[in-house]
Amino acid sequence: MISSNDFRTGVTIELDGVVWRVVEFLHVKPGKGSAFVRTKLKNVQNGSVIERTFRAAESVPQATLEKNTMQYTYREGEQLVFMDMGTYEETRLSEQQIGDRVKYLKEGMEVNVVRWGEQVLEVELPNSVVLEVTQTDPGIKGDTATGGTKPATVETGAEVMVPLFITIGERIKIDTRNDSYLGRES
Repeated sequence: MISSNDFRTGVTIELDGVVWRVVEFLHVKPGKGSAFVRTKLKNVQNGSVIERTFRAAESVPQATLEKNTMQYTYREGEQLVFMDMGTYEETRLSEQQIGDRVKYLKEGMEVNVVRWGEQVLEVELPNSVVLEVTQTDPGIKGDTATGGTKPATVETGAEVMVPLFITIGERIKIDTRNDSYLGRES
């Protein structure tokens, strides 16, 4: 159990058999009446967001999440196969369970798989990945770093906006949180 006074951004709680993550919280102490905590909660399974108010010091069950480091090994039909780095057990997940982050998965990549009991809640990718550009418009003499951007497709099939001077075959670093170009890699 966790007290509503201990809510912080990122804390996970369990309400009505569903896991919620605290996105925002505000301790309110009105001049008249008792204090309360106003929160914005995000459903970890489907991403929906609700606002909920708790009395001060109200106890709420805390969701115990287990995080395992796993390696993406291969795709088998619609299933993606991950291997636990400690026990070498395989886990199969669908693209729906992983969400839109699937576009950055590359064989051999290590990710964190977050579970609640036996249920997989999410797959956390590294904050940045290095991938090779497989398709983009050719660069033209005079294209500079401060100029515009163009779309580029990387080896996993994801499309990212890159500077005009990037060419096919270059390895670039991409921020997986906001799909942005971070720079070239050697």
